[in-house]
Amino acid sequence: MTDKPAFSWHGKRVFLTGHTGFKGGWLSLWLAKLGAKVRGYSLDPATEPNLFSVARVGSVVDDLRGDIRNGVPLEAAMREFAPEAVFHLAAQPLVRLSYDDPVGTYLTNVIGTARVLDCVRRTPPVRAVVCITTDKCYENKEWIWGYRESDPLGGYDPYSSSKACAEIVAAAYRQSYFPVAKLTEHGVALATARAGNVIGGGDWSADRLIPDLVRGFLASEPVHIRRPQAIRPWQHVLEPLHGYIRLAEQLLAAKRDEAAPFATAYNFGPSDDDARPVAWIAEKMTGFWGDGAKWVLDPDLGVHEAGYLKLDASRARADLGWTPHLRLETALEWIVQWTRAWQAGKDMHAFTLAQIEAYESLLKR
Repeated sequence: MTDKPAFSWHGKRVFLTGHTGFKGGWLSLWLAKLGAKVRGYSLDPATEPNLFSVARVGSVVDDLRGDIRNGVPLEAAMREFAPEAVFHLAAQPLVRLSYDDPVGTYLTNVIGTARVLDCVRRTPPVRAVVCITTDKCYENKEWIWGYRESDPLGGYDPYSSSKACAEIVAAAYRQSYFPVAKLTEHGVALATARAGNVIGGGDWSADRLIPDLVRGFLASEPVHIRRPQAIRPWQHVLEPLHGYIRLAEQLLAAKRDEAAPFATAYNFGPSDDDARPVAWIAEKMTGFWGDGAKWVLDPDLGVHEAGYLKLDASRARADLGWTPHLRLETALEWIVQWTRAWQAGKDMHAFTLAQIEAYESLLKR
Protein backbone atom coordinates (compact mmCIF):
# COMPACT_ATOMS: atom_id res chain seq x y z
CA MET A 1 0.00 0.00 0.00
CA THR A 2 1.26 3.52 -0.79
CA ASP A 3 1.21 6.62 1.39
CA LYS A 4 -1.58 8.32 -0.53
CA PRO A 5 -4.06 10.55 1.33
CA ALA A 6 -6.84 8.58 3.01
CA PHE A 7 -9.76 7.84 0.69
CA SER A 8 -12.93 9.79 1.42
CA TRP A 9 -16.41 8.44 0.73
CA HIS A 10 -17.94 11.83 1.51
CA GLY A 11 -20.35 12.74 -1.28
CA LYS A 12 -19.60 9.61 -3.32
CA ARG A 13 -22.72 8.26 -5.01
CA VAL A 14 -23.18 4.53 -4.41
CA PHE A 15 -25.82 2.26 -5.97
CA LEU A 16 -26.32 -0.82 -3.79
CA THR A 17 -28.52 -3.77 -4.72
CA GLY A 18 -29.86 -5.88 -1.86
CA HIS A 19 -29.92 -3.12 0.76
CA THR A 20 -32.93 -4.68 2.51
CA GLY A 21 -30.95 -7.86 3.20
CA PHE A 22 -28.68 -8.68 6.12
CA LYS A 23 -25.29 -7.86 4.57
CA GLY A 24 -26.74 -5.08 2.44
CA GLY A 25 -28.26 -3.42 5.49
CA TRP A 26 -24.97 -3.38 7.40
CA LEU A 27 -23.09 -2.12 4.32
CA SER A 28 -25.65 0.62 3.70
CA LEU A 29 -25.33 1.89 7.26
CA TRP A 30 -21.53 1.84 7.10
CA LEU A 31 -21.28 3.63 3.75
CA ALA A 32 -23.78 6.28 4.87
CA LYS A 33 -21.78 6.72 8.08
CA LEU A 34 -18.68 7.31 5.93
CA GLY A 35 -20.51 10.09 4.11
CA ALA A 36 -21.59 8.31 0.92
CA LYS A 37 -24.90 9.04 -0.76
CA VAL A 38 -26.45 5.57 -1.08
CA ARG A 39 -29.34 4.50 -3.27
CA GLY A 40 -30.59 1.02 -2.41
CA TYR A 41 -32.45 -1.15 -4.91
CA SER A 42 -34.03 -4.35 -3.66
CA LEU A 43 -37.11 -6.41 -3.02
CA ASP A 44 -38.88 -6.05 0.32
CA PRO A 45 -37.11 -7.62 3.30
CA ALA A 46 -37.38 -11.42 3.18
CA THR A 47 -38.05 -11.96 6.89
CA GLU A 48 -39.99 -10.47 9.76
CA PRO A 49 -38.31 -9.13 11.82
CA ASN A 50 -35.44 -7.88 9.66
CA LEU A 51 -32.37 -5.69 10.01
CA PHE A 52 -33.61 -3.12 7.50
CA SER A 53 -36.61 -2.22 9.66
CA VAL A 54 -35.10 -2.85 13.10
CA ALA A 55 -31.98 -0.74 12.43
CA ARG A 56 -33.90 1.85 10.36
CA VAL A 57 -31.61 1.48 7.35
CA GLY A 58 -34.15 3.37 5.23
CA SER A 59 -33.48 6.53 7.23
CA VAL A 60 -29.99 6.92 5.73
CA VAL A 61 -30.41 5.61 2.17
CA ASP A 62 -32.53 6.41 -0.86
CA ASP A 63 -34.75 3.35 -0.60
CA LEU A 64 -36.10 1.96 -3.89
CA ARG A 65 -37.89 -1.35 -4.27
CA GLY A 66 -37.48 -3.43 -7.40
CA ASP A 67 -36.50 -6.78 -8.85
CA ILE A 68 -33.03 -6.99 -10.42
CA ARG A 69 -34.40 -9.52 -12.91
CA ASN A 70 -36.41 -6.69 -14.52
CA GLY A 71 -33.90 -4.62 -16.43
CA VAL A 72 -36.01 -1.62 -17.47
CA PRO A 73 -36.78 -0.13 -14.02
CA LEU A 74 -33.35 -1.21 -12.75
CA GLU A 75 -31.61 0.71 -15.53
CA ALA A 76 -33.83 3.75 -15.00
CA ALA A 77 -33.01 3.77 -11.28
CA MET A 78 -29.28 3.43 -11.87
CA ARG A 79 -28.99 5.95 -14.71
CA GLU A 80 -31.07 8.56 -12.89
CA PHE A 81 -28.91 8.26 -9.77
CA ALA A 82 -25.64 8.34 -11.77
CA PRO A 83 -23.49 6.48 -9.23
CA GLU A 84 -19.70 6.31 -9.18
CA ALA A 85 -19.69 2.91 -7.47
CA VAL A 86 -22.01 -0.11 -7.60
CA PHE A 87 -22.15 -2.84 -4.96
CA HIS A 88 -24.19 -5.81 -6.17
CA LEU A 89 -25.42 -7.88 -3.21
CA ALA A 90 -29.00 -8.74 -4.21
CA ALA A 91 -29.34 -12.52 -4.37
CA GLN A 92 -31.21 -15.64 -3.35
CA PRO A 93 -28.68 -16.60 -0.64
CA LEU A 94 -29.96 -19.86 0.86
CA VAL A 95 -28.79 -23.36 -0.07
CA ARG A 96 -31.89 -25.19 1.12
CA LEU A 97 -34.28 -22.75 -0.59
CA SER A 98 -32.37 -23.27 -3.84
CA TYR A 99 -33.41 -26.93 -3.78
CA ASP A 100 -37.06 -25.87 -3.55
CA ASP A 101 -36.78 -23.14 -6.18
CA PRO A 102 -33.78 -23.80 -8.43
CA VAL A 103 -35.08 -21.82 -11.42
CA GLY A 104 -35.86 -18.79 -9.26
CA THR A 105 -32.39 -19.05 -7.74
CA TYR A 106 -30.70 -19.09 -11.14
CA LEU A 107 -32.87 -16.25 -12.44
CA THR A 108 -31.94 -14.03 -9.49
CA ASN A 109 -28.30 -14.95 -9.05
CA VAL A 110 -27.29 -15.36 -12.69
CA ILE A 111 -29.69 -13.35 -14.85
CA GLY A 112 -29.98 -10.72 -12.11
CA THR A 113 -26.20 -10.28 -12.11
CA ALA A 114 -26.20 -9.95 -15.89
CA ARG A 115 -28.97 -7.34 -15.65
CA VAL A 116 -27.01 -5.27 -13.14
CA LEU A 117 -23.82 -5.40 -15.21
CA ASP A 118 -25.70 -4.59 -18.40
CA CYS A 119 -27.12 -1.50 -16.70
CA VAL A 120 -23.61 -0.54 -15.62
CA ARG A 121 -22.34 -0.49 -19.20
CA ARG A 122 -25.07 2.03 -20.07
CA THR A 123 -24.45 4.24 -17.03
CA PRO A 124 -21.32 6.28 -17.86
CA PRO A 125 -20.65 7.75 -14.37
CA VAL A 126 -19.96 4.27 -12.92
CA ARG A 127 -16.25 3.74 -12.29
CA ALA A 128 -16.21 0.81 -9.85
CA VAL A 129 -18.29 -2.35 -9.48
CA VAL A 130 -18.02 -4.93 -6.70
CA CYS A 131 -20.12 -8.07 -7.29
CA ILE A 132 -20.59 -10.16 -4.17
CA THR A 133 -20.71 -13.93 -4.58
CA THR A 134 -19.74 -16.59 -2.01
CA ASP A 135 -17.09 -19.05 -0.86
CA LYS A 136 -19.43 -21.79 -2.12
CA CYS A 137 -18.72 -20.83 -5.75
CA TYR A 138 -15.71 -23.18 -5.74
CA GLU A 139 -15.78 -26.82 -6.80
CA ASN A 140 -15.64 -28.26 -3.29
CA LYS A 141 -13.17 -31.13 -3.00
CA GLU A 142 -13.47 -31.32 0.81
CA TRP A 143 -9.74 -30.72 1.16
CA ILE A 144 -8.15 -29.20 4.26
CA TRP A 145 -6.54 -26.10 2.75
CA GLY A 146 -8.24 -22.90 1.70
CA TYR A 147 -9.50 -22.31 -1.83
CA ARG A 148 -7.68 -19.70 -3.89
CA GLU A 149 -9.20 -17.41 -6.48
CA SER A 150 -7.52 -19.45 -9.23
CA ASP A 151 -9.16 -22.72 -8.15
CA PRO A 152 -11.94 -24.18 -10.33
CA LEU A 153 -15.46 -22.88 -9.88
CA GLY A 154 -18.30 -25.34 -9.41
CA GLY A 155 -21.13 -25.96 -6.98
CA TYR A 156 -22.96 -29.10 -5.92
CA ASP A 157 -26.36 -27.49 -5.26
CA PRO A 158 -28.35 -24.91 -7.27
CA TYR A 159 -27.35 -22.04 -4.98
CA SER A 160 -23.61 -22.77 -5.08
CA SER A 161 -23.57 -23.36 -8.82
CA SER A 162 -25.64 -20.22 -9.44
CA LYS A 163 -22.96 -18.21 -7.66
CA ALA A 164 -20.25 -19.88 -9.73
CA CYS A 165 -22.29 -18.86 -12.76
CA ALA A 166 -22.47 -15.29 -11.43
CA GLU A 167 -18.67 -15.26 -11.23
CA ILE A 168 -18.47 -16.45 -14.84
CA VAL A 169 -20.97 -13.78 -15.93
CA ALA A 170 -18.94 -11.08 -14.19
CA ALA A 171 -15.71 -12.33 -15.79
CA ALA A 172 -17.38 -12.35 -19.22
CA TYR A 173 -18.58 -8.76 -18.80
CA ARG A 174 -15.14 -7.70 -17.63
CA GLN A 175 -13.47 -9.32 -20.63
CA SER A 176 -16.08 -8.23 -23.16
CA TYR A 177 -17.05 -4.73 -22.04
CA PHE A 178 -14.67 -3.66 -19.26
CA PRO A 179 -11.30 -5.21 -20.22
CA VAL A 180 -8.59 -4.36 -17.74
CA ALA A 181 -6.10 -3.56 -20.53
CA LYS A 182 -8.41 -0.80 -21.79
CA LEU A 183 -9.52 0.57 -18.42
CA THR A 184 -8.39 4.11 -19.27
CA GLU A 185 -10.76 4.01 -22.28
CA HIS A 186 -13.99 2.55 -20.85
CA GLY A 187 -13.38 3.60 -17.24
CA VAL A 188 -15.13 0.73 -15.40
CA ALA A 189 -13.15 -1.44 -12.96
CA LEU A 190 -15.08 -4.61 -12.09
CA ALA A 191 -14.18 -7.01 -9.26
CA THR A 192 -15.89 -9.90 -7.51
CA ALA A 193 -15.75 -10.71 -3.80
CA ARG A 194 -16.11 -14.16 -2.25
CA ALA A 195 -16.77 -14.34 1.49
CA GLY A 196 -17.33 -17.19 3.90
CA ASN A 197 -20.15 -17.85 6.36
CA VAL A 198 -21.02 -14.33 7.42
CA ILE A 199 -22.62 -13.83 10.83
CA GLY A 200 -23.80 -10.88 12.88
CA GLY A 201 -26.68 -9.24 14.67
CA GLY A 202 -29.90 -8.80 12.73
CA ASP A 203 -29.82 -11.95 10.63
CA TRP A 204 -33.18 -13.73 10.77
CA SER A 205 -32.70 -15.92 7.69
CA ALA A 206 -34.13 -19.42 7.64
CA ASP A 207 -31.89 -22.49 7.83
CA ARG A 208 -28.78 -20.65 9.01
CA LEU A 209 -26.96 -21.69 12.15
CA ILE A 210 -26.78 -18.40 14.06
CA PRO A 211 -30.38 -17.28 13.33
CA ASP A 212 -31.62 -20.79 14.22
CA LEU A 213 -29.73 -20.64 17.52
CA VAL A 214 -31.05 -17.16 18.33
CA ARG A 215 -34.64 -18.13 17.52
CA GLY A 216 -34.37 -21.15 19.81
CA PHE A 217 -32.80 -19.11 22.62
CA LEU A 218 -35.52 -16.47 22.41
CA ALA A 219 -38.19 -19.17 22.51
CA SER A 220 -36.41 -21.03 25.36
CA GLU A 221 -36.38 -24.18 23.24
CA PRO A 222 -33.52 -26.61 22.45
CA VAL A 223 -32.02 -25.84 19.04
CA HIS A 224 -31.76 -28.75 16.61
CA ILE A 225 -28.34 -28.76 14.92
CA ARG A 226 -27.45 -30.65 11.73
CA ARG A 227 -23.90 -31.70 10.86
CA PRO A 228 -22.17 -30.57 14.09
CA GLN A 229 -18.73 -31.49 12.71
CA ALA A 230 -19.08 -29.44 9.50
CA ILE A 231 -16.40 -26.75 9.31
CA ARG A 232 -17.01 -23.32 7.81
CA PRO A 233 -15.02 -20.06 7.48
CA TRP A 234 -17.13 -18.10 9.99
CA GLN A 235 -16.64 -14.34 10.18
CA HIS A 236 -18.51 -11.33 11.49
CA VAL A 237 -20.31 -9.42 8.75
CA LEU A 238 -18.10 -6.35 9.25
CA GLU A 239 -14.98 -8.30 8.24
CA PRO A 240 -15.89 -8.92 4.57
CA LEU A 241 -17.72 -5.58 4.35
CA HIS A 242 -14.47 -3.88 5.28
CA GLY A 243 -12.89 -5.86 2.44
CA TYR A 244 -15.59 -4.81 -0.02
CA ILE A 245 -15.13 -1.16 0.93
CA ARG A 246 -11.33 -1.36 0.65
CA LEU A 247 -11.68 -3.06 -2.72
CA ALA A 248 -14.07 -0.40 -4.01
CA GLU A 249 -11.69 2.32 -2.85
CA GLN A 250 -8.92 0.81 -4.95
CA LEU A 251 -11.24 0.46 -7.94
CA LEU A 252 -12.15 4.15 -7.60
CA ALA A 253 -8.52 5.22 -7.90
CA ALA A 254 -8.34 8.65 -9.52
CA LYS A 255 -5.93 7.33 -12.14
CA ARG A 256 -7.53 4.46 -14.00
CA ASP A 257 -4.26 2.60 -14.54
CA GLU A 258 -3.86 2.44 -10.74
CA ALA A 259 -7.24 0.70 -10.43
CA ALA A 260 -6.48 -1.94 -13.07
CA PRO A 261 -4.66 -4.48 -10.85
CA PHE A 262 -7.66 -4.69 -8.51
CA ALA A 263 -10.24 -5.59 -11.19
CA THR A 264 -10.26 -9.30 -10.37
CA ALA A 265 -11.65 -11.80 -7.84
CA TYR A 266 -10.93 -11.65 -4.10
CA ASN A 267 -11.52 -14.00 -1.19
CA PHE A 268 -12.34 -12.56 2.22
CA GLY A 269 -12.04 -15.24 4.86
CA PRO A 270 -11.13 -15.54 8.54
CA SER A 271 -7.88 -16.70 10.09
CA ASP A 272 -7.34 -20.44 9.78
CA ASP A 273 -8.05 -21.03 13.46
CA ASP A 274 -11.45 -19.34 13.13
CA ALA A 275 -12.66 -21.99 10.67
CA ARG A 276 -14.57 -23.91 13.33
CA PRO A 277 -17.04 -26.82 13.51
CA VAL A 278 -20.74 -26.13 13.90
CA ALA A 279 -20.70 -27.75 17.36
CA TRP A 280 -18.03 -25.30 18.57
CA ILE A 281 -20.20 -22.36 17.48
CA ALA A 282 -23.27 -23.84 19.16
CA GLU A 283 -21.40 -24.42 22.42
CA LYS A 284 -20.00 -20.89 22.51
CA MET A 285 -23.35 -19.32 21.68
CA THR A 286 -25.24 -21.26 24.35
CA GLY A 287 -22.58 -20.28 26.88
CA PHE A 288 -22.74 -16.58 26.02
CA TRP A 289 -26.54 -16.59 26.02
CA GLY A 290 -26.99 -18.42 29.33
CA ASP A 291 -30.54 -18.80 30.68
CA GLY A 292 -30.43 -22.56 30.16
CA ALA A 293 -29.88 -22.31 26.39
CA LYS A 294 -29.00 -25.64 24.81
CA TRP A 295 -28.75 -27.46 21.52
CA VAL A 296 -29.46 -31.06 20.46
CA LEU A 297 -28.43 -33.16 17.49
CA ASP A 298 -30.89 -33.22 14.60
CA PRO A 299 -30.77 -36.71 13.02
CA ASP A 300 -32.28 -35.37 9.79
CA LEU A 301 -29.31 -34.17 7.71
CA GLY A 302 -31.59 -32.72 5.05
CA VAL A 303 -30.10 -31.75 1.68
CA HIS A 304 -26.43 -32.09 0.74
CA GLU A 305 -24.11 -29.53 2.31
CA ALA A 306 -20.33 -29.30 2.20
CA GLY A 307 -18.55 -30.82 5.16
CA TYR A 308 -15.32 -28.82 5.01
CA LEU A 309 -14.75 -25.40 3.46
CA LYS A 310 -12.00 -22.80 3.95
CA LEU A 311 -10.81 -19.77 2.00
CA ASP A 312 -7.31 -18.52 1.28
CA ALA A 313 -7.41 -14.71 1.54
CA SER A 314 -3.74 -14.13 0.72
CA ARG A 315 -4.57 -12.00 -2.32
CA ALA A 316 -6.71 -9.59 -0.27
CA ARG A 317 -3.97 -9.34 2.33
CA ALA A 318 -1.28 -8.64 -0.28
CA ASP A 319 -3.22 -6.32 -2.61
CA LEU A 320 -5.58 -4.52 -0.24
CA GLY A 321 -3.81 -4.70 3.09
CA TRP A 322 -6.96 -6.38 4.40
CA THR A 323 -6.75 -8.70 7.39
CA PRO A 324 -9.35 -10.06 9.84
CA HIS A 325 -9.56 -7.99 13.02
CA LEU A 326 -12.40 -9.57 14.98
CA ARG A 327 -11.83 -13.01 16.47
CA LEU A 328 -14.70 -15.46 16.10
CA GLU A 329 -15.36 -15.75 19.83
CA THR A 330 -15.70 -11.96 20.07
CA ALA A 331 -17.96 -11.94 17.01
CA LEU A 332 -20.30 -14.38 18.74
CA GLU A 333 -20.34 -12.16 21.84
CA TRP A 334 -21.25 -9.19 19.67
CA ILE A 335 -24.17 -11.14 18.18
CA VAL A 336 -25.51 -11.99 21.63
CA GLN A 337 -25.09 -8.37 22.73
CA TRP A 338 -26.89 -7.11 19.61
CA THR A 339 -29.76 -9.56 20.08
CA ARG A 340 -30.09 -8.80 23.79
CA ALA A 341 -30.22 -5.08 22.99
CA TRP A 342 -32.99 -5.67 20.43
CA GLN A 343 -34.81 -7.88 22.92
CA ALA A 344 -34.62 -5.04 25.47
CA GLY A 345 -36.12 -2.54 23.03
CA LYS A 346 -33.01 -0.39 22.57
CA ASP A 347 -32.39 1.94 19.62
CA MET A 348 -30.95 -0.58 17.17
CA HIS A 349 -29.94 2.01 14.60
CA ALA A 350 -27.65 3.56 17.20
CA PHE A 351 -26.55 0.19 18.57
CA THR A 352 -25.62 -1.12 15.11
CA LEU A 353 -23.66 2.04 14.36
CA ALA A 354 -21.91 1.64 17.72
CA GLN A 355 -20.74 -1.84 16.72
CA ILE A 356 -19.47 -0.44 13.41
CA GLU A 357 -17.58 2.23 15.34
CA ALA A 358 -16.15 -0.41 17.67
CA TYR A 359 -14.93 -2.35 14.65
CA GLU A 360 -13.44 0.79 13.11
CA SER A 361 -11.46 1.32 16.32
CA LEU A 362 -9.93 -2.14 15.82
CA LEU A 363 -8.78 -1.11 12.36
CA LYS A 364 -6.77 1.77 13.83
CA ARG A 365 -4.69 -0.41 16.15
